[in-house]
Amino acid sequence: MRLCVFCGSSSGVRPIYTQAAKSLGALLASRGIPLVYGGGKVGLMGVLADAVLAAQGRVVGVIPRFLLEREVGHGGVSELHVVGTMHDRKALMASLSSAFVALPGGLGTFEELCEVLTWSILGLHDPPKPCALLNTDGYYNPLLKMFDQALAEGFLLPQHRHVVVTADSPEELLDSLAAWQPPVVKKWLEPGLE
Repeated sequence: MRLCVFCGSSSGVRPIYTQAAKSLGALLASRGIPLVYGGGKVGLMGVLADAVLAAQGRVVGVIPRFLLEREVGHGGVSELHVVGTMHDRKALMASLSSAFVALPGGLGTFEELCEVLTWSILGLHDPPKPCALLNTDGYYNPLLKMFDQALAEGFLLPQHRHVVVTADSPEELLDSLAAWQPPVVKKWLEPGLE
């Protein structure tokens, strides 16, 4: 299993986010799970990668050349892939990973998470890959409420709402991913779902 983690290029204003990234990184290394991430050395991305490396774990970074040239690339990772665009980055991260997790982050993190969730619903992951949120101190509660609103308003099917795994701690998150079974869902493109 390789875990792709999306997270902020900022550390946020509360130390609890940095602590969650450190805890997840150490736990990944202790369980022998390689990290795939955006290749940065700043914010939660850097904290997470450094924690995995400090615990003798494996870190695979994927970064677009323009970000590497801005000196935000992490020079100490186990393996660093330099790609042309943000789209190339996401595609390679997805192909290298067997599951996805979002830690707290901003628009880029939201976009990455929603894209892999959409890919799951459309059946583009074969086999299906779990998508999860590390809901540190309720950070993702508003997004989860938005998912529920989309469900209530008929923009999301009930079986699709349950594709996302949510956990409050790194331990609970990894245990949930290890136990994850693909839900039986109809894909958006199947007849009768227009």
